[in-house]
Amino acid sequence: MADVFNYLPMLEGEELMYVQHLIKDLSDDQAKQFAMIYSARRKDPQIILITCLVGFLGIAGIHRFLLEQIGMGILYILTGGLCWIGTIVDLVNYKKLTYEYNLKIANDVSMIIKSRN
Repeated sequence: MADVFNYLPMLEGEELMYVQHLIKDLSDDQAKQFAMIYSARRKDPQIILITCLVGFLGIAGIHRFLLEQIGMGILYILTGGLCWIGTIVDLVNYKKLTYEYNLKIANDVSMIIKSRN
């Protein structure tokens, strides 16, 4: 079993446990491949927080584009972050938004690595 913390030291909490579960059956080489791909694709919650704060400067929705929620990003841009209410809600929930995105990416990367065998 590969030690995910050696490959992805930036993970913590639920994300760390989830990724450990995903790679528990992978070889060391596969775990390294997973770590390289996942670390390149995952989003840092602090980046999402900063881009969400940019919404108050008149460019609402950038964080939604980063999270690959294109429709919501366009809606936020056209409505000023749904009159700032959506942006405020996203400020409160930025960690949850990032966590959900990262879980999706972890699943996708896991499927790619497992399909290579």
